[in-house]
Amino acid sequence: MSDRANRFPRGQTAIVGIGCTEYSKDSGVSTFALAASAIRTAMADARLEIDEIDGLCTFGTSDSISPNLLAQALGIKSMNFYLDQYLGGSVSMSIVAQAALAVGTGVADCVVCYRALNGRSQQRKGGAKAPNASMPWDIQFKIASGYMVPAQEMAMNARAHMLRYGTKSEDFGRLAVLCRTNALDNERAMMRKPITLDDYMASEWIAEPFHKLDCCLESDGAVAIVVTSTERARDLPHRPVLIQGAAWGGGVNISNNGFDDLAVSPAGPLAERLYKSAGMGPKNIDFAELYDCFTFPLLSQIEGYGFAQPGEVPDMLKDGAFDRAGGQLPINTHGGLLSEAYIHGLNHVYEAVEQIRGDAAHRQVKKHDTALVTGQLGYISGYSSAVILGGA
Repeated sequence: MSDRANRFPRGQTAIVGIGCTEYSKDSGVSTFALAASAIRTAMADARLEIDEIDGLCTFGTSDSISPNLLAQALGIKSMNFYLDQYLGGSVSMSIVAQAALAVGTGVADCVVCYRALNGRSQQRKGGAKAPNASMPWDIQFKIASGYMVPAQEMAMNARAHMLRYGTKSEDFGRLAVLCRTNALDNERAMMRKPITLDDYMASEWIAEPFHKLDCCLESDGAVAIVVTSTERARDLPHRPVLIQGAAWGGGVNISNNGFDDLAVSPAGPLAERLYKSAGMGPKNIDFAELYDCFTFPLLSQIEGYGFAQPGEVPDMLKDGAFDRAGGQLPINTHGGLLSEAYIHGLNHVYEAVEQIRGDAAHRQVKKHDTALVTGQLGYISGYSSAVILGGA
């Protein structure tokens, strides 16, 4: 491996403000309004003024609001840096990393990352309202094999893992129950009704082996985070949450002939670069917010990021290894995309910041200095991203 990972500005930038809107099935407002509201809340949380923003970063699949329009509405007169990346949760952590690069290299002083979507009331995944521009180029080939929505594609990876390691539906169900349990005392969470493993097994099939409770929510809402230099962060009110390392880039998708073992987690190569950029390893991580568009990617990431050997996760789940209270690696402490909301993963960053600050109230984990936060694992888009955050 080259030394590129060592060039990331480790610990030189920090998240100093977070903001979100209500997460709902029908926001009643535009994505424009959602984004502006989350940004104003995040800047107020950081005790900074809107006119101090000189960079905006976002991502989406034709369902968000671009930085140039939002900057004018907010009254930002000049931007030194902007990013409007086309894609979904696979790039959710890469925009955070690129904001850190912009600040760390002096291109910008105060960059806000945001994601706003009406993913339930307007543009639903695979719904009739989805514009043609949002369809991936290879959909023409996937349709011929019956792959029309993400659940169908990722189900094949889950099935491969089941055949290889004996993983069962109940193992995925334990992950769904874990996330729902973590959401029960989270006031932001859309789903706060307890579920049992029996409830999971009784829920309808979506794409075997996935039940309905294997699948993330469809949500309206927005999240924003404020990134500035660590030096400046020390003068602001909250404990600075340092961006210690990051990695983003190639993953794997169903049509990628270069990666033909669907049972193997594609997190491995990314994890190697990620840990090298941060100068640490899996044993240094106190808790993890892992992208959970479905239950199987949770299991796959636990393996791929080095917290378990392939096939070990089911027994670890039974032993409570990932429980928020008392687990050796608490995961998705807010309920995740499965039970809190699907804001394309940026709500994972919000939760990690609250945990590191010590502001998570009833959700607070005992050890909370270092967090792994991940984007979608590259199963659909061929891209992936992750960051490591730590308290100053």
